[in-house]
Amino acid sequence: MNNTVKIFQPSGRLNAITGNKLRREIKELIWSEKNIIVLIDLQNVNFIDSSGLGILISAMQMIKSSNSQFFICSVNQQVKMLFELTKMDQIFKIFSNKDEFERQILTIQLSNSGM
Repeated sequence: MNNTVKIFQPSGRLNAITGNKLRREIKELIWSEKNIIVLIDLQNVNFIDSSGLGILISAMQMIKSSNSQFFICSVNQQVKMLFELTKMDQIFKIFSNKDEFERQILTIQLSNSGM
């Protein structure tokens, strides 16, 4: 059985204001659906501050507590450096882009379905 994949694509700066909107959207999603795969596509995010990072951590915890999966893709150099400095690159499962995410998730789902 394949899980539903939901993709969130914030843009610009991920801070307290924009991040809270993202957190609310994710919270509504996990209240309505279970066992989903959530991808945060950061391709259009050019800056993440400490509030934005905290919101990503909070979102990951909410998603995992609902028996769902959390992934990130398409991080730029600033975001990559932030993740490395805070060691979040070891916590988050990060894909280089959406295509890599789709290839690997499809492979995992096919192997789990016995195909």
